Amino acid sequence: MLSAVAKKFQRRVESFTCEHCGKHVQGNGYTNHCPACLWSKHVDINPGDRLEPCRGLLEPISAYIKAGEVIILHRCLVCKAERRNKSASGDNDEVIFNLMQNPHHR
Repeated sequence: MLSAVAKKFQRRVESFTCEHCGKHVQGNGYTNHCPACLWSKHVDINPGDRLEPCRGLLEPISAYIKAGEVIILHRCLVCKAERRNKSASGDNDEVIFNLMQNPHHR
């Protein structure tokens, strides 16, 4: 019998154009945000499911280091939900550094 419970992570290889800065982003299946401006879009309830009806832009509001990894905190401009995501190689170091100066939600 198949379980009715959805997987918590669904890998999707999708490229997109950033709705904040206009950069074309080549997806790799784990791409969550634009590497240039670090903005994202509120499309998932669980990573990759594309079931979130909000669809608002997620503004990067802070960044911090946890267990040796840089974590970016985003806040949705529409519903105000906050989401955390790991930074990726190729992310704009200057933007990350500037976000780390914001002590919000450490």
